[in-house]
Amino acid sequence: MAGYIEDRWLKKRPDKRTGKRERTSLYGKGKRYRVKGIPGVQDRSFDTSEDAKQWLATAKTDSSRGEFVDPRRGEIALTDYIVDHWWAGRSDEPSTAGPMSSKVWNHIIPLVGDLALRDIDASALRSFKAALLSRVEESTAEVIWGLLSSILGSAVDDQRLLRNPMKVKNSVKPPRPTEKKAKAWTRQVVDAVRAGLQERYRFAVDLGIGLGLRQGEAFGLAEEDFDFEAGVVHVRRQLKWDIKGRPYFSLPKGRKTREVPLPPNLAVRAREHFRRFPSTACTLPWRNPEPPTTALEIRQRKPITVNLLLTTSHGNRIYYRTWNDRSWKPALAAAGIIKPVGEKVRRGEGRVRRDPVYAAPREDMFHVLRHTYASVQLEAGESIVSLSKWLGHSTPKVTLDHYAHFMPGAGQRGLAAMDAWLEDRHQPKVPEKSLLAVWIKKIPPNPQVKGQVAQGALMSVKYKETARGGLAVNIIEC
Repeated sequence: MAGYIEDRWLKKRPDKRTGKRERTSLYGKGKRYRVKGIPGVQDRSFDTSEDAKQWLATAKTDSSRGEFVDPRRGEIALTDYIVDHWWAGRSDEPSTAGPMSSKVWNHIIPLVGDLALRDIDASALRSFKAALLSRVEESTAEVIWGLLSSILGSAVDDQRLLRNPMKVKNSVKPPRPTEKKAKAWTRQVVDAVRAGLQERYRFAVDLGIGLGLRQGEAFGLAEEDFDFEAGVVHVRRQLKWDIKGRPYFSLPKGRKTREVPLPPNLAVRAREHFRRFPSTACTLPWRNPEPPTTALEIRQRKPITVNLLLTTSHGNRIYYRTWNDRSWKPALAAAGIIKPVGEKVRRGEGRVRRDPVYAAPREDMFHVLRHTYASVQLEAGESIVSLSKWLGHSTPKVTLDHYAHFMPGAGQRGLAAMDAWLEDRHQPKVPEKSLLAVWIKKIPPNPQVKGQVAQGALMSVKYKETARGGLAVNIIEC
């Protein structure tokens, strides 16, 4: 790596007559020594030659390791870096970009946006965490913490920081919400909530329970996605909305399509729903509702038309917020799961309407049907690998992490197998004429035992020697 130190106060070459270096016009002004000649790095000045030599040596060593970062590149404020570099270079889906933008501009920028990148140290992170937990719940704080870590990680890649301070500061731990296990409903609760919905919306519950669909997947399901001959349902899209409430179609979560087995009784309900509530053709843009500006975007966002199964009474696509507030939550209330927390007054056309307002916990929203689907499958002994495929998870590990507590008798099979392995196979034989054998033959039949065997028959006996040399008997079936 190139690099040298220049004395700004004296000329480079000595005078031929005196043999001494003459002063420059900068003599006595500013810092005397300047490090120059490092490719891609601005010159840097120092007061003493020792400081200049030390910095040049460090820069050369770090460069040879591929770790050199000019500290001055980290002087940019976090807000400026986010706006000009990080956010400007992202290409998230609209449904993701909206919530992400809200978290960055409402929490990260107000709390640490004025700090320079290089000034975000352990102390700044501790203050940020404390302030964040005073504004939002732990689960939201964990997401915001991850966003800030992603921003600082990008700054490392952009050679504005040497290391991500959120990764190397061991004294600062990320917020950790209380771990909550996935909740599943009983059949009685599912039936009660289903009965509380309008008839045209009850099939949504069947889709959640019978196929494990997410809400957007259920709202985006089309009649042509049902293959009754093969007995499967093709999950190929979901209905989504951007931050402005504009609808569009996109691939399911994780950009993965999948096939889910169609239970015969669900097929019956599907045909009945098709008959009573005919599907409605719906045309929406693909991937992004923003008007395209390039030829590539025109191809990527080309609208598609599908025959939606679930529509409003006016034949329109469903808007999830309206459906949650006016259909789902009232159904939860009718089932006795939640209660009103207030009322909303609406005035119009000379009338005053008072609508109850509900605050349903997140674990009782539509996604609980997906959890219930998983619990039923696991209790029936279905394979984790198969269930992971039907749910559209990236790996079976994700399924296991979410739903291991639904597996009945977890660990019991292994315990029974090990117990059998350790069973003593060299048990003493009982002589035919011993008192024990005679006593066993005199055992009267038990009329309460199903499938009573003949009197005197001994099917299973466990015994062991007592301390005095006798036999202790445990009769399993007789």
